[in-house]
Amino acid sequence: MLIDTRGHDAAQRRGRQLRLVALLIGAAVLGGCASFSPDGGFGPVEKTAKERLGKDLRWARSETDLDAVSQRVSELLAKPLTVDQAVQIALLNNRGLQAIFQELGITEAEVVQAGRVANPGFGFGRSSRGDEREIERGLHFNLARLLVMPLVQRMEARRFQEVQGRVAVSVLSLAVDTRKAYFNALAAEETVRYMRQVKQAADASSELARRMELVGNFNKLQRAREQSFYADATLKLGQAQQAQRSARERLTRLLGVWGSQTQFELPARLPDLPDAPVELPDIEQAALAQRLD
Repeated sequence: MLIDTRGHDAAQRRGRQLRLVALLIGAAVLGGCASFSPDGGFGPVEKTAKERLGKDLRWARSETDLDAVSQRVSELLAKPLTVDQAVQIALLNNRGLQAIFQELGITEAEVVQAGRVANPGFGFGRSSRGDEREIERGLHFNLARLLVMPLVQRMEARRFQEVQGRVAVSVLSLAVDTRKAYFNALAAEETVRYMRQVKQAADASSELARRMELVGNFNKLQRAREQSFYADATLKLGQAQQAQRSARERLTRLLGVWGSQTQFELPARLPDLPDAPVELPDIEQAALAQRLD
């Protein structure tokens, strides 16, 4: 029995042509796909920290990065902290900020995913009728995904820029919070030293009142006043010590230090005030012009 194979050969040729066209389309689409950046989108955030704060910023994504950050932090903690050093430590070592950086990587992965074609589907069918057999093979793509992919890519790219802006704002906010916590901790330590002096004076005054009463130069009311002053000084010293511990703990959390690093040393006193207030007549205009959003 003779079987006409011309139709079968033509079907095979058409199948090969369709597969070739599909492969070419796939190669063209994949060639324009988004890819991961070397720094995970961290560059603009790092640039913002450098331009606006003059500080280094590092995303610790490996053991090498962690070791480098730890070494730098140890160097900065080796001497009494200045406010600039405190801000630098926080930007390098704050755990919350490092967690926020991970959002950059997640969002960039979504941008790259939006630019990738979904896996093609492959269909295979086999049918027979008598002595004739027919084999069908099919390769299909999600055409709807291909059509909207440019739009989705633009939306995801814009969202990625928004995330970079939010991360940059978080960096600046951490720097501001660290500066405030630094001066609050330093002021709290000075308050404790002052209240210790007040308590010492109240202690001496109370002892003098006791002796004066014994020799008859003070009555009970005068001694009671001195004792009240001593009790009030003792209470305020305890409150100052509690505030000092709270302020130092907040600064410690912002710096991200732990263990022996928490024994960092602060200067002996607050810096002197400037001789005259700084004149900033265009401060509102500058603030609006330099907004990150």
